[in-house]
Amino acid sequence: MDAMDWAILAELQADARLSYSELSRRVHMSAPAVAERVRRLEETGVISGYHAHVDLAAAGRTVRALIRMSCYGARCVLRDEQALARPEILQVYRVTGDTCCLLLVAVPSMGEFEALIDRLAQYGRPSSTMVLSSPVPWRPVPAPPAPHHRDRQDAAEPW
Repeated sequence: MDAMDWAILAELQADARLSYSELSRRVHMSAPAVAERVRRLEETGVISGYHAHVDLAAAGRTVRALIRMSCYGARCVLRDEQALARPEILQVYRVTGDTCCLLLVAVPSMGEFEALIDRLAQYGRPSSTMVLSSPVPWRPVPAPPAPHHRDRQDAAEPW
């Protein structure tokens, strides 16, 4: 990926509804060239989809939590596609350590949260942490820093 791909990604992450005409104006390329780059970014999987950012509270999902699952082997929740497809589960992370996976969930009420915990208990031991707020709810992927050349003397990063 080059700097132009990153410029296109920055614009699409800010507003995925941009027309190729507007996108080309913003990145100073022709619309056909931009369309070709976007197509290539989609085909290579760099762009995996286009989504609306939804305010969970405004959509009625006021209870958010992270659930750590301690489950392994045949009963692991990661082996049950139907369980992972539940609409309350927004994201699933397989993690290292003494926890198998981490689930980000959102539900309308504490009663529904309790029912979800009860359903997950068949897979192992769920342990939850309630989300109070998110100071960084979403952040676009930034372009990598431009490479720069330095003398060998100052090649070490200062900490």
